Amino acid sequence: MSNHVYKTLELTGSSTTGIEDAVNTALAKAHETVRNMQWFQVTETRGHIHDGKVAHWQVTVKVGFTLE
Repeated sequence: MSNHVYKTLELTGSSTTGIEDAVNTALAKAHETVRNMQWFQVTETRGHIHDGKVAHWQVTVKVGFTLE
């Protein structure tokens, strides 16, 4: 394994179906412009309630990517 330098960015994804989908939404969108993403860490989970039920999930993740 070579030595890497990582940079992190913070993203918040949202979904009406669940936490995992919210994470995948954030990562897929970042993948359009960010190269070399290597790992993520969930830092916050929250949601929106409508009529006593979860209507929307919001998940904040830190994403690490290697610098070229």
